[in-house]
Amino acid sequence: MIADAELIAALRLCRTRRVGPVTYAELLRRFGTPSAALDALPRLARRGGGEAPAIPPVAAIEREVARVDGLGARYLLLGSPSYPTLLATLESAPPALIVRGNARLLDRRTVAIVGARNASAAAVRFARELAHDLADRGCTVVSGLARGIDAAAHQGSLDGGTVGVVAGGPDIVYPPEHDALQEAVATRGLLVAEQPPGTEPRARHFPYRNRIIAGLATGTVVIEAAPKSGSLITARLAAEAGREVMAVPGSPLDPRAQGCNQLIRDGATLVQNAADIIQSLHPFGIDRVEAPTAPFRMAPTADASEGDRARVTGLLGPTAVPVDELMRQSGLPPAVLQLVLLELELADRLERHAGGRVSLR
Repeated sequence: MIADAELIAALRLCRTRRVGPVTYAELLRRFGTPSAALDALPRLARRGGGEAPAIPPVAAIEREVARVDGLGARYLLLGSPSYPTLLATLESAPPALIVRGNARLLDRRTVAIVGARNASAAAVRFARELAHDLADRGCTVVSGLARGIDAAAHQGSLDGGTVGVVAGGPDIVYPPEHDALQEAVATRGLLVAEQPPGTEPRARHFPYRNRIIAGLATGTVVIEAAPKSGSLITARLAAEAGREVMAVPGSPLDPRAQGCNQLIRDGATLVQNAADIIQSLHPFGIDRVEAPTAPFRMAPTADASEGDRARVTGLLGPTAVPVDELMRQSGLPPAVLQLVLLELELADRLERHAGGRVSLR
């Protein structure tokens, strides 16, 4: 169990503006503990050419912790043995999760089921039956508590093991008509949130939720999805994380099937039942995922000179560039380059993008 003081420090750090998931992990690798990282923030920001970010006061975090406790929920912190192992492998793993329910469901093989909100009646029935069959075979089913396919997946797996990931705070129900379903998931399965209590879900929150769904699961199944839908974003995130992507084929005459058919055309595994999914996941072949013994390895001690900083900022611009390319062109050791990027981000001069790319603001 993480001590209260360290929990408060971790939450102050990850609730600080400019400290995103990648920066949080880099700070812990460099300084070892959230407390040490907090102490270093002003110095790092000054070196990056800006003012230190405002760190939430202890009292504000204590109020958040009290609200979480009042909901019957608890925190899982990145780097702790209780944090979901598969999720921890993501570069953008959430620093803190708020969970309510049976977290041991994440120790089992987990399959994500996602799809259209305006799904057909046939697809909803199929998703519900597929989720039931997967749970009956010992899998945990994870989805996003949205209308349509998500809701059907939770309903089908409630008795066997379901995990619902919400875009807002753990006390916010969205859509509102899923009040009873979200409560059932929290009491009979597991409810997961990244945002603190009271956070209303906004459009920007849903891609963050999708990465958690993909990151928790060994494989992701898509059932009905239009092109450019959130479900396809989840599938892409799963593929980028090296997880299995599966899709249920549909009629080419139904626009809701175009996304799934496109996934299959691009290499996703075609599945028609739970047995297909289990067989597809067999190479991963584990029923229980063991927690890592050393979640954070301290980064090599390194410092950056003014010349190093000038070299990196000279290579950066408003167009996002991969960090690997910066490393090749700058010739700097990885630890030095990461330190300069960290300083720039804390000074509010750097923006991080998907795919390990960065740009100047």
